[in-house]
Amino acid sequence: MAKNTNTQPWSTSDIPDQTGRTAVVTGANSGVGLATVEGLAGAGAHVVLAVRDVKRGETAASAVQGSVEVRRLDLADLSSVRAFAADWQGDLDLLFNNAGVMNIPEAATKDGFEMQFGTNHLGHFALTNLLLPHITDRVVTMSSTAHKTPGSPRIHFDNLNLTGEYNPMTAYSQSKLASLLFTLELQRRLTAAGSPVRALAAHPGWAATNLQSNDASFLRRLFLRLGNKFVAQDSHTGALNPLYAAVQDLPGGSFVGPDGRGEMRGTPSLVARSAAASDPAAARRLWAVSEELAGVAFPAPATTVRA
Repeated sequence: MAKNTNTQPWSTSDIPDQTGRTAVVTGANSGVGLATVEGLAGAGAHVVLAVRDVKRGETAASAVQGSVEVRRLDLADLSSVRAFAADWQGDLDLLFNNAGVMNIPEAATKDGFEMQFGTNHLGHFALTNLLLPHITDRVVTMSSTAHKTPGSPRIHFDNLNLTGEYNPMTAYSQSKLASLLFTLELQRRLTAAGSPVRALAAHPGWAATNLQSNDASFLRRLFLRLGNKFVAQDSHTGALNPLYAAVQDLPGGSFVGPDGRGEMRGTPSLVARSAAASDPAAARRLWAVSEELAGVAFPAPATTVRA
């Protein structure tokens, strides 16, 4: 596991000039997503805030210094994902699959999938494949240390919706394990296709955001509220991890997270994934199942990088 060996903590001032580049950040109206937008726009990129609530997105965008725009995207509705991708014109340098839900009460997406798996994984799976012919540089997908929490998280291939056995934390862990397996198989396919595009994953550590506020358990909400106050780093520090994954010269398939104890805090570094998240057979199986569920297949990716 490689470490960031810089003598000074990596920060947004280390982001290379992004002038002339375009990025899409999902779930960008608050938290780590908005901080990612600010970091990219501050470095000169044109950034699209892909959000479910356009009004909230526009409010967030109005405070960002730089070139930004807001477009509607509901990852819990595959028709919205298709519409977003169909409207895209031109090159897309960076796609940040950032949006997510965490430990929520049992619910379903518009298409009938368990909400956490459907939003965190399937929506981003469809979005990435539909946009891939436009993408020229990288896809950065957010995961979590929850992919390796006690209890050996796994993909429940026999019951992806966890019907009759739903547990909020199990569903969240499954969705974040899926994000890493998706990144693994996406990179394998990009390499096989001769594409220069790289797929990477990142996690923000424990970042104080709104993500924890919808937890299904009152006791966990209380614990998370205290953790946000006394343990967590802020959203801007958490966002350094996907930003590092997007602009540093890292191998495809890399996983970036904080280098501190438990990966809860610290400066961005390459971090380890669990054995389950490194299983190429499970990654291929998940890809096949996801193609069937989302009705989206791996396309011909871009084969050149825009100068």
